[in-house]
Amino acid sequence: MQSLLVFQSLWAMELRSSRRSEFTLEEKVERIAQGGFDGVSAHWHDRAYVRRLHALLRQFGLQVEGQCFPTTIDDLKPVLENAAEFGVHHICLQPDVRLRRVEDCLPLLEGWQQLSEEARIPVLIETHRDRMTTDLFFTLDLLDRLPNLRLLGDVSHFLVGREFCWPISDENHRLIEKILDCSWAFHGRVASREQVQIEISYPHHRPWVDLFLGWWEFGFRSWQKRAGANDSLAFVCELGPKPYAITDRFGEDTTDRWEESLALKQHARDLWAKVSTGPLT
Repeated sequence: MQSLLVFQSLWAMELRSSRRSEFTLEEKVERIAQGGFDGVSAHWHDRAYVRRLHALLRQFGLQVEGQCFPTTIDDLKPVLENAAEFGVHHICLQPDVRLRRVEDCLPLLEGWQQLSEEARIPVLIETHRDRMTTDLFFTLDLLDRLPNLRLLGDVSHFLVGREFCWPISDENHRLIEKILDCSWAFHGRVASREQVQIEISYPHHRPWVDLFLGWWEFGFRSWQKRAGANDSLAFVCELGPKPYAITDRFGEDTTDRWEESLALKQHARDLWAKVSTGPLT
């Protein structure tokens, strides 16, 4: 049967604090496993690092989302070689190019798609600022030309990028739903129209939390209709360190991001239980 896997971003484990020491990679992986996550999200291009991380993941029975940031078609090849040797759940590809014409993007996307098919390794194109997919409308234009393009949906970037008015209009909900209908994995953080990552534990941020829970619920339901009977959906908790995280006057996090990651994990699992057993909404 279909299942949900909740990963924790290794980038999100960075403290960047003057008061607390950074965890070692071994400590991060152990903490993620003990926290009840199913895997991690990590860069997957440096073979020595991948080998070291792979050994730790095997020790704790964790899976991985491999991230990469190619600027050319060939840049993906070593990432897929690492994926073939060490395994991944999927590759998250941030297209590190900023082209202004859809026609100029198509050869890159088609080339990455072809490499993915040849390697039989899922490669998903992340929606992300300062990348090919920085703009919602431009990304929708790409989907018009490549309707089978598989996205990794991080809609926090689109909310900030378009600075939707509150309450979110029906038109803007429909645009986000078009992205969700083409998303095969999700990165989880909560944004407001001004900030890409807000504190989900603050009561006054609850309207934004509810907004994202509604979008993820739609995305989960959409994925269940499209995916195979035994496929697994990955949801990555990606509450990043500063400058993503809002900080106080001393440069320290305003909340405990680890505790918020655990809360976000539970939100995702509660949503999955809801869409797997409850009526359509």
